[in-house]
Amino acid sequence: QVQLVESGGGLVQAGGSLRLSCRASGIIFKIDAMGWYRQAPGNQRELVAEIGSSGSTNYADSVKGRFTNSRDNAKNTVYLQMNSLKPEDTAVYYCDADVYGEVSRTYWGQGTQVTVSS
Repeated sequence: QVQLVESGGGLVQAGGSLRLSCRASGIIFKIDAMGWYRQAPGNQRELVAEIGSSGSTNYADSVKGRFTNSRDNAKNTVYLQMNSLKPEDTAVYYCDADVYGEVSRTYWGQGTQVTVSS
């Protein structure tokens, strides 16, 4: 079974920075796309950023220029560097990964809370 474990969330003031990490473990042959979603109370889960196995990236318009998505394929880990944080970035952040392994499917992390105070 594959597990995704996130870390790095917390409370930060507006304008501050946080770095999220998400590591995949288990029987993994290859990971294709990895990404980050977020869900604020009363809202639907939305895509924040995604990164392909070759490093190509895609960002939501609301975070372009402020967030950077990167990955370390050797460690099966994806990162989200979040700068210039705004109160509207407050949400639970989830990572996902398209894993080819004993069971090939998309896996999700448990979520990590990011709270930005004004």
